[in-house]
Amino acid sequence: KQTSKSYKSMFAGEAAGLTAMRLAAEASSEEGAPSLRIPEVLHAGDYADGKGSFIIMEFLRMGRGGDAGDFGRAMARMHLAAPDAATAPEAAAGSFGFPVDNTIGATPQPNAWSDDWVEFYGSKRMAHQVNLAGEASIDRLWQKLRPRLGDFFDEDETIAPCILHGDLWSGNIGTAAGAPSIFDPACYYGHHEAEWGMSWCASLGPSFWAGYRELIPEAPKFKMRR
Repeated sequence: KQTSKSYKSMFAGEAAGLTAMRLAAEASSEEGAPSLRIPEVLHAGDYADGKGSFIIMEFLRMGRGGDAGDFGRAMARMHLAAPDAATAPEAAAGSFGFPVDNTIGATPQPNAWSDDWVEFYGSKRMAHQVNLAGEASIDRLWQKLRPRLGDFFDEDETIAPCILHGDLWSGNIGTAAGAPSIFDPACYYGHHEAEWGMSWCASLGPSFWAGYRELIPEAPKFKMRR
């Protein structure tokens, strides 16, 4: 892939995200169970003439379909994997964010670390998007909601950071050699439920959710948060 933008502004985040997901998928793999197939990043950087940047990834012969239950279980195993202490010591210590800022599509996504999930999600996701929208009506709704974000979680609810794809819709999901594959991410370490913000256009059916819930049961306030 290539772009007219710099490596730092575009592909640094994608390269780090693909690597983080691949490490989590490998660490959580189980014998006899299909694990997520994440393309390995071979090289990425700026062009020598300064006119853009590129990323070179492992070639995977992509397909569609596959076993939805296997995909659900593979996603759950990735979410259950402990953050890699070598590449994301902050996440391994319990913080939310990512080592670099990245993009979701072409939209900048800030990822500065925070020890508090509600604060991170409120400021780095919700407030950021509201500010980008620049709509007074949306801002008024946000000002009413923001003080209530903590009400969506029980006081004794454990929230542990895990690697998230961050932009999981049907265009970023496929199969490779029969195994479920995800790519083109907007990764960060967050609450596993934040993965499903794009589920309305990801075509995740009952078989997927049954597989996922085998390993990560639905939390009491999941439907409220969703």
